[in-house]
Amino acid sequence: MKVRVFKPAKNAMQSGRAGTKHWVMEFEPRAQKLPDHLMGWIGSTDTRGQVRMEFETLEEAQAFAAKHNLIAEIEQPKSRKIQIKSYADNFAFKRVV
Repeated sequence: MKVRVFKPAKNAMQSGRAGTKHWVMEFEPRAQKLPDHLMGWIGSTDTRGQVRMEFETLEEAQAFAAKHNLIAEIEQPKSRKIQIKSYADNFAFKRVV
C-alpha cells in the first residue's frame, strides 16, 4: 500500500507558519469518489482517505511505514527564500518606483 509523506505548505490566508513543522502521512485513495445520487454529496467507500497522521521527524514516518510494510513516497519541502526588508526601505532615495 502506498502512502505520501510530506511537510504541509504554509496557509496562504495567514502570515504565520503554524502547522508546517511536522511531517504528514496520507494514504493513497483506493476507490474512486462518486457523487451520491440523492443528496449530491461526494463520497467513497475507502476510509483510508480520511486518515492523516503527523510525525515529528521524517525518520519517524519512514520507520512507521517500514514497520507496517507501507511504500512511502517522500516529498521534500521546498526551501524558503527570505528577503530581509525594513520599513525605511519604502522611503529610501534609491528606491525604484
